[in-house]
Amino acid sequence: MKLELKTENKNYSKSFSNALRSVFFISLVIIFSDISLKLGIISRHYKVDFNCRVLSIEKSKSSFKKLSRLSNLKSKQRIWEFCKDVVQ
Repeated sequence: MKLELKTENKNYSKSFSNALRSVFFISLVIIFSDISLKLGIISRHYKVDFNCRVLSIEKSKSSFKKLSRLSNLKSKQRIWEFCKDVVQ
């Protein structure tokens, strides 16, 4: 009885390329999610800054509501104090 084992080097290269492709894809997902989170933070900062500047010019109820949602502050006094720190 004769037993022959065939080892193919192609299987190793395929598995290595699949692993490399998976690592590359996962790293791209991590990089893009980090970029999107940072852009969200930057966008929120500019929204707060803009709304504080608008509030200093016109004291409307809608400006207070927008800032209340963005900063999680409920009283007008706290929003004023917050905007004084942001604008300066």
